[in-house]
Amino acid sequence: MRPLVKIQSVLAKPFMPAVFFLSGVTYDTLTLTRIDRLLDNLILLLYLVLLGALIVLTGRIGVAAVEGEEQASAPGLVRKLVQARPYYPMAMQFLLGGLFSAYTIFYSKSATFTGTAVFFALLILLLVANEFLRDRLSNLRLLISLYAVVCFAFFTFFLPVITGVMNAAIFVIGAIVSVVVTLRVAQLIYRNNLGRSRREAIGVSVPAAALIGMLVGFYFLNWIPPVPLAMKFGGMYHEVKRTGDQFELSFEKRWYQVWKRSDTTFPENEPIYCFTAVFAPVDLHTTIYHHWYYRPNDSRPFTHADKIPLKISGGREGGYRAYSFKQGLDPGDWRVDIEAADGRILGRVSVTVEGQREANPTLATVSY
Repeated sequence: MRPLVKIQSVLAKPFMPAVFFLSGVTYDTLTLTRIDRLLDNLILLLYLVLLGALIVLTGRIGVAAVEGEEQASAPGLVRKLVQARPYYPMAMQFLLGGLFSAYTIFYSKSATFTGTAVFFALLILLLVANEFLRDRLSNLRLLISLYAVVCFAFFTFFLPVITGVMNAAIFVIGAIVSVVVTLRVAQLIYRNNLGRSRREAIGVSVPAAALIGMLVGFYFLNWIPPVPLAMKFGGMYHEVKRTGDQFELSFEKRWYQVWKRSDTTFPENEPIYCFTAVFAPVDLHTTIYHHWYYRPNDSRPFTHADKIPLKISGGREGGYRAYSFKQGLDPGDWRVDIEAADGRILGRVSVTVEGQREANPTLATVSY
């Protein structure tokens, strides 16, 4: 059996879609490092270009578009593209798996168990669903819609990385770029294509544009994680002191609490520090907020107590370190939402303030 025939026989096996899916996920898991690493972003951009090209070829080359004498007389490149047509779904599945797994890795670092988990859950769903999409990856409406999602997820974090600016205007520009790229792919499919109708072109383009519009709505509802920012560490402490390049964080700890790294309960009428480390890409300078909330007991809702701005700069692997502090807190439940400038939540730190306790608690120190 010739090598080419052997390869075609293996690729036709029913387990191959799972292999391509897991290959894309494994490659991203092993190679992706930082969201602001140029090589990682260039690889994702290459994935987008290749995926767009395969979608265009899928739309322009029918499964049996060139046959017999017509195929024999066709240019060599066209003939090879037609012969490779049955393998387009597997290639697209690999690229989609790579893109969705990369976005899942990046967005998971910024997602919290609040409204921002909605978009992250959508990425997880698409990542898993991709394994079962092979037989439907000739449906142009589905392909263009998936392409719109991967473009949106890429450009809305890539633009802040390269511009060093993170705000609503940059996000909307990223969404507009996604629409333009997606519609351009659709145009290349239907331009001068006698086998496709204008009505069909509208039918595949409008849902994709509407999908991006819906995701923009998610942004203004604070349902999209604030990538490229990511909270690396956070906690409540009795004291925060800088020593050289390290912060010394003091908290109550009993001998058996080996897992404990911050305070979860705190005595009233003592200063309390909220310390956080937030990762930001190189050259990104922005403002985050420590938004303090309070409720006297768990039967009452949390209400606003204070909102403290903190300017941060990007580049440090462990995140830009900053803290806010309060004193004279009333007994009850307190929490601090760490928010981006646009209000999206990066993380949350909670503590329960109790009545006065022992005068000299045992304090431990952790460095960050």
